[in-house]
Amino acid sequence: MVGCLGNLYESLQNLDNIYIQPNQKKDTLLKPKSAASVPLLLINNSPVQKQFYRCPTHSDYVTDDPRSYCPTSRCGCTMYINMTYVEPPVENVVASNGGLVKGVVTYMVLDDLVVKPMSTISSITLLNQFSIKDVGVLKEKWMRYTNFLF
Repeated sequence: MVGCLGNLYESLQNLDNIYIQPNQKKDTLLKPKSAASVPLLLINNSPVQKQFYRCPTHSDYVTDDPRSYCPTSRCGCTMYINMTYVEPPVENVVASNGGLVKGVVTYMVLDDLVVKPMSTISSITLLNQFSIKDVGVLKEKWMRYTNFLF
């Protein structure tokens, strides 16, 4: 892959699974089934409320279209009774705002779009990579991204 996007792709590929939210998979972005299935931008943080409906007399069948008819023989009622969908609990995630990675980790994004979890070792490795001998010449720059690509 040409340019910095290859670095971004490789960063995600090399990211250890301990940084991925338990209900997510890296392959969603690495191997998408279609371009429409990859949410590159999290435009709306509010979860989509799922709506389900049942028959007024038979609660064995559920549909997501209130215009559907009950499949029970001789009933024929419209399945219009609204049911409330309850999300399963998300385990081991402190703050889940969407996205792929856990929000409790700080990530380092380099100029060439290489993304790594921030740690003391990764910082020392980066200083050695750029042959920085005097850390006093460095300046700190913080940017906060709440809805990063992954």
